[in-house]
Amino acid sequence: MIPDDGSLTGAAPRRPLLAGPEGHVCPWWIGALLCCPVRKLVEPPGRLLGPHVRPGMTVLEPGCGMGFFSLPLARMVGPQGKVVCVDLQPKMIEGLRRRARRAGLSDRVEASVCTGADLGVERHAGRFDLAVAVHMLHEVARPEAFLAQVFAALRPGGSLLVLEPRGHVSREALEASLALAETTGFVASPGRAARRELSALLRKPEEAS
Repeated sequence: MIPDDGSLTGAAPRRPLLAGPEGHVCPWWIGALLCCPVRKLVEPPGRLLGPHVRPGMTVLEPGCGMGFFSLPLARMVGPQGKVVCVDLQPKMIEGLRRRARRAGLSDRVEASVCTGADLGVERHAGRFDLAVAVHMLHEVARPEAFLAQVFAALRPGGSLLVLEPRGHVSREALEASLALAETTGFVASPGRAARRELSALLRKPEEAS
C-alpha cells in the first residue's frame, strides 16, 4: 500500500481515505465470516441491490471485502456487464478473486487493491452506471474526498446507492453524509429504503461532466 502519511511528498500527514476516523480497518479474516451463506437470509443481495442493477451495467464497489455483494452483482450485470471492486487489503482482494474463479465469474469481476488516498479507478472515470457503498460510508475517514472520487467515476446520470446498517449508524449520521454528497454535486433520487438498512440513492446529474 502506498503510504498516505506525507512521507513521499513532505506534506503534513493526512488521514487515509477509506480507513475509519481512528484508522480502523476491518480485519481481513472478518471478510471470510461476512461471506457466510446464512447472511443471505438477513441481507439478501437480490432484494437490496437488485432493483438498482440492470444487465450490461458497469458497477463500482469500493470496500468490497471478499465479495459478499460482488458476486451477486456480477450475476446481475450478466456477461456484458462488469463489476469493479476495490479494497484496501490485499487479502480481501485475494479472497474475492478466488471466490470469483470458483463461481466462474472472473471475466465479470475486476478486483484491485486501492490505497488509503485513492480508489485507483481513474481509468474508468465517467464510465460507471452505478456505485454501491455497502456498510462502509460511516467508516470512511474523509467522506467528502471519497464522494468526490465516486462522483468523478460515475457517468452523467449514474447513481450511488448507499446502504448503512440500521442500529449501528443513526439516521442523523446518514443525513450528514448525504449533505456532504450534495456539496459534491450529487442529487437525491427517490428510492425505497431497505427494511433492515438505512439507504439512499444519489444521482450524478445528466449535465455534470
